[in-house]
Amino acid sequence: MTVLKTSMRNFLAHKGRMALSAVAVLLSVAFVSGTLVFTDTMSTTFDKLFAATASDVTVSAKDASDGGETTSETGKPPVVPASVLADVREVDGVKSAEGALHSTSLTVVDGDKESLSPTSGGPTIVGNWTANDARTMKITSGAAPEGPDQILVDADTADKHGLELGDEIGVISVVGTHTAKISGIADFTVTNPGAAIFFLDTKTAQQALLGESDVFTNVNATAADGVSDAQLKKNVVAALGGDYKVLTAKESTEAGQKDVEGFMGVLKYAMLGFAGIAFLVGIFLIINTFSMLVAQRTREIGLMRAIGSSRKQVNRSVLIEALLLGVVGSVLGVGAGVGLAVGLMKLMGMAGMELSTDDLTVAWTTPVIGLLLGVVVTVLAAYLPARRAGKISPMAALRDAGAPADARAGWIRGGIGTFLTAVGAFALYLTSAADKAAEGSMWLGLGVVLSLVGFVLVGPLLAGGVVRVLGVFVLRVFGPVGRMAERNALRNPRRTGATGAALMIGLALVACLSVVGASMVASATDELDKTVGTDFIIQNDAGQLITPQAVTAVKDTPQVERVTEYKWTEADFTTPDGKTLKNTAITAADPTYATDLRVETVQGQLADAYRPDSMSVHEKFAEDHGISLGSKIDVAFKDGSTAGLTVRAITSSDAVVDAGAMYTSIDTMATYVPADKMPLDMLLFVSAKDGRQDAAYTALKDSLHDYPQYTVRDQTDYKEALKDQIGQLLNMIYGLLALAIVVAILGVVNTLALSVVERTREIGLMRAIGLSRRQLRRMIRLESVVIALFGALLGLGLGMGWGAAAQQLLALEGLKVLEIPWPTIIGVFISSAFVGLFAALVPAFRAGRMNVLNAIATE
Repeated sequence: MTVLKTSMRNFLAHKGRMALSAVAVLLSVAFVSGTLVFTDTMSTTFDKLFAATASDVTVSAKDASDGGETTSETGKPPVVPASVLADVREVDGVKSAEGALHSTSLTVVDGDKESLSPTSGGPTIVGNWTANDARTMKITSGAAPEGPDQILVDADTADKHGLELGDEIGVISVVGTHTAKISGIADFTVTNPGAAIFFLDTKTAQQALLGESDVFTNVNATAADGVSDAQLKKNVVAALGGDYKVLTAKESTEAGQKDVEGFMGVLKYAMLGFAGIAFLVGIFLIINTFSMLVAQRTREIGLMRAIGSSRKQVNRSVLIEALLLGVVGSVLGVGAGVGLAVGLMKLMGMAGMELSTDDLTVAWTTPVIGLLLGVVVTVLAAYLPARRAGKISPMAALRDAGAPADARAGWIRGGIGTFLTAVGAFALYLTSAADKAAEGSMWLGLGVVLSLVGFVLVGPLLAGGVVRVLGVFVLRVFGPVGRMAERNALRNPRRTGATGAALMIGLALVACLSVVGASMVASATDELDKTVGTDFIIQNDAGQLITPQAVTAVKDTPQVERVTEYKWTEADFTTPDGKTLKNTAITAADPTYATDLRVETVQGQLADAYRPDSMSVHEKFAEDHGISLGSKIDVAFKDGSTAGLTVRAITSSDAVVDAGAMYTSIDTMATYVPADKMPLDMLLFVSAKDGRQDAAYTALKDSLHDYPQYTVRDQTDYKEALKDQIGQLLNMIYGLLALAIVVAILGVVNTLALSVVERTREIGLMRAIGLSRRQLRRMIRLESVVIALFGALLGLGLGMGWGAAAQQLLALEGLKVLEIPWPTIIGVFISSAFVGLFAALVPAFRAGRMNVLNAIATE
């Protein structure tokens, strides 16, 4: 009980000094709890949506996906004949049935031909208005569509784009463009996570989306009273046979959940990974805090030992303080996590994904995980300082308070750190020497962990040399004040090393990802320059296929010399070794593709693959299946017949562009696939007439004015788009890493604040002999800057090493250019100095306000 009382008194006596450590715990726990609440809420939202929209039994085409995906190589969704509707209505146990259809492989535009698709990446869905839709949506203005010139739009989309009744809308599908005016606006009665939904009447939808009548994408059946969904499904299957896919409401809901499960899992664990990094950085802050508190209470602990306190009691006292800190920080963190989740939901709403706070889900596991993590991490981080406190002898009562017994890092610690760093560096070297990506990834992970731990352990030894070097360039110009700042940073190398290590971790990851991102862009750009021999690439960024009408418009452009079509489908391959490979991708293109893309071949010429009944395979595929030039492969085309194709070329498996592709000609595919089943083009490669590139660029955009879903890019545009995509991903990662850097900044602030308290008498004496308040504040700011630069130097150096090793793995996939983004690296290093200045503002201000006499009198 005495130990508990002592711990409580010490905790309350030093609550100001504990505050920043508590904030670090709070932020880390908040990020974990917020992630769990946010992803659980998203799951709840989707679960409710899927459950509300699923009919009792749904009948769809055999090749339709369980989750309702409608995209196919023909640009049309799989359909069932209208006769199925009549058959289902006659099934025993069916109360009612209706034919429904919808498609996502399309674009919807307003009267100015601006896209109405969600910016969040959600789907654009056009279908017919049914009773099933009326269960989840309520028409709030206007009326349901009743003719070819009417369309219904969801309220969220109408609000985002300022749409009103009577506005004209264009639905662009593979069939063509259908225009209609808004007849009504419907609001969701459940949360819409971000889809843009439009409704036509049934006949119009059939013609606008499919180009034919008497077909549906699915038939929705409602069970009669007393008939279970399972029984109804059994009855429907018995009536229709096995030619269709039949799902109950539960099965449809589970299929929808499975579709989003992968995305949700990646999002959840990625965010938890960054929370883990923040926890790791927070550990250094907590270790520093308790180490300094123990050092400052050396005399006090010595007196406790002198009057009978045992080592275990002193150790326990410090751990109880850590426990209190962990509990307070974690409880506040769980509450802040719920607020963070709400903030993320609002942020997603601004980005286009609507999540309602009505669906806010806080599972009982969330606060338990947050509390356990926060408390366990805090107590573990305080264990070493607690052990150090337990080793203080009663004779320490005779020493000055605040004189740490471990001012220099131990040689054993430094030796272990040096050994781990060397082993980590060797593992990174083995990464670059690996022949396979899987093997290299293992060495990379080991190298990153070992080198990071090694740098943390060897940090105090490095602090002396690095701070002195930085002092020459940064501090010496400030004269005696700069020299005092340098000596303060060198006074306790372990503290400086731990404070710098906190910042080092975040910046090492920033540097690593910057190198990887820059190398990917540089490699892809270099590969494009080497391989792409066409002037323009035309595609839809959302993956929508290119309609025959758009292809004709491109080919009719006067300044164009040639257009190469590029299609993709799946087929079953039977190889010479007797194996049958199901659903294998095969690419069909015009023979000019061999000129538009300079693919490296290891045997034969790619142009020969476009001869009748010919194809190419890539090198690894050939090795795995004993294929050489002249070998025959039986290719059973999807929706077509089987062709015996002769291998005329074997391409390199190291390609970046179109890696792993196997080619045949469009004419060969057309021989075995019916015209109405032929895949649409994924891409068009366009070459302009000599010297007419600029005119062709403008003319192509004019030709595709009525097809706003497609983007025309020259090679410069394509490279910029690639750079932007990688840049957006990196910016998102940097944003998540910002949490770790914020915690590291708190660590610098806390170290300086406790250091100021520790040096109270010293500061008073310096003020007494003539040091001005301005000079004192400058000294503390310079000390902070040099510690921040020390951490940045270690982090950026370590991160570039990781990035260079990771790039060697990318080289195995063809991305062979190593690019160091020096502007980013230098910018981060300079920014670290400003981080140091910012972190020192409050400690420097407090130091400058100290009363000189009171400071000198401090024990």
